[in-house]
This record gives sequence, structure tokens and C-alpha cells, in this order.
Amino acid sequence: MGGTSKDVLEAVGPRLRELRRRRGFTLAELSARTGINESTLSRLEGGQRKPTLELLLPLAEVYAVPLDHLVGAPRTGDPRIHLRPVTRDGLTYVPLSQPGGVQAHKLLIPPRPEVEPELATHEGFEWLYVLAGRLRLLLGDQRLVLKPGEAAEFDTHVPHWLGPDDNRAVELLVLFGHQGERAHLRARTP
Repeated sequence: MGGTSKDVLEAVGPRLRELRRRRGFTLAELSARTGINESTLSRLEGGQRKPTLELLLPLAEVYAVPLDHLVGAPRTGDPRIHLRPVTRDGLTYVPLSQPGGVQAHKLLIPPRPEVEPELATHEGFEWLYVLAGRLRLLLGDQRLVLKPGEAAEFDTHVPHWLGPDDNRAVELLVLFGHQGERAHLRARTP
């Protein structure tokens, strides 16, 4: 990132405001979820309140993001992969691989109590692993609930839908092959 500590702290407020807006929360809703009063949240987003660990931890939990995401910690790992989140249809995708072949990304699904599940089909094959929260997976006639540490894989020609099983966000690791490629572990035995 290359900025001073002051630059990093000044960037936190706008980042928090953008994250709240992308997730569709009002200040009142965010206040109810975090226990932080609206005035404090507003001042934090506007840069008039210094971000402290006590304020950032509940926000990171509600948004289901690592704390370093809120403060804009420098990237590590493969410099060709830019972990810039993309929000589509209320879901946030964080790419973990380069384009081409099987795609890896982290998927954040916020609570969506008003969304009626609509099963969809498309080309491809998907493998998912639940990192946090409880995932409700509708897969054909099956109704599954996956907890952290559990995984599923399926052909995306089968009608499916993913969403939280309760009022908390779900965080997933997803491998997706557009052309139906499957993620295989290959181990050689002696």
C-alpha cells in the first residue's frame, strides 16, 4: 500500500461506508447488528472518529470479512491475482485465481430473509467448502444444511440455490469449472 499510518486510518471510513452500502445496510440496521450507535458509525465512516479495534471487530463479524480487509492491509501472495471483491446479485465474490480453467473464489452471502429461493441451472461444475456460517443448499429435490468445515460438489446442470440457513452471513470457498471441469486431488502412491 505504501501509505503512512495516517493515510491508512483516513481510508478506513470510506471503505466502511462503501462496504455498508454494497451490503445494503442502513446505519440503523448496522447499529442493531453491531451494538454500535448510529452516531458513532456515521462519524467513523465520515472520518471524524478514529477506528479502534473495539469498533472494527464487530463490523468485520457482521460483514463476514477479515479485519485486515477493513483497514486495507497490503496484499500478499501472487501479485497477479488482485483480490478485489465483485458484488453481483447481492453476493460478494473475491477472486483467488487467474482467469481460465477452474476458478477459485471466496463467496460471501449476506442474510437475505426477503429473497425467495429460485433454483437455477447453468454450464459447469461446482465444489464448495463452508468457512463460516450455515449454508442452505437446495440441490434438485435435496435440501441440505452445511456447517463450517463441510463441503459439497455438484454438476450445475442440476437446479440449485445457495443461501444462509439463518440470519448470519455465509462465507464459502468455491471452485467452479465453467466447462464442467472438476477439481481433483491427485496423489501418487509409492
